[in-house]
Parts: sequence; C-alpha cells; structure tokens
Amino acid sequence: MTDPLESTRAAAAERVVALRRELADVISSASSTTGDDEHDPEGATIGFERAQAQALLDQAVAALADLDAALERQRAGAYGSCAECGRPIGTERLAARPAALRCIACESSRRR
Repeated sequence: MTDPLESTRAAAAERVVALRRELADVISSASSTTGDDEHDPEGATIGFERAQAQALLDQAVAALADLDAALERQRAGAYGSCAECGRPIGTERLAARPAALRCIACESSRRR
C-alpha cells in the first residue's frame, strides 16, 4: 500500500510541473504581444495572468518543500510529533495538513 504522505508529495510534485508549464505558456503568449501593457487592452490581463501563475507556482513549490521536510521527519521517526511540545499531532490534523509541524494547541498559540 502506498504511503499517504508519499502520495500527497507525488501529487504536489505533479502540480509544480503543471504550474511551471502554465507559467511558461503565459510567458510565451506574452512574448507574442506588443509588450505595451499601458496601451494594449490585453496587456493588463497578460500581466495579471503571469503574476497569478507565478504566485500559484511559488505556493506549490513551498508546499512541496514542506512535504519533503515531513518525509524527512517520517524517516527520522519524528513525523506526527509536535515540534513545540512534543505531543502527538492529531490524526485528523495530519490527514488535513500532512506537513503539519505543530499540534492544534501549539499552532493556535503561535497565531495569537
């Protein structure tokens, strides 16, 4: 049976590849325009699409890095333990956020 963390990581890696392709497509389509965003009615749209694609890619790369770190914790036997208090991170939390570093109590106290 496939490890759920490995499956989540594989899906995240596929997302990064797809978003890189999408960003390349946006950049490619932008090169076929005039490049004058101020006077080109499509310019602002292309600029927005590029910024949006880059932001989504940045988020996906960060999520992939978090999952890689979670896999390292798993290999080290520390996965599922809170980085703050050392208590177990709830299974529901890990199911929702496989790369979670902290239990709900510690994460909540950090956000205050």
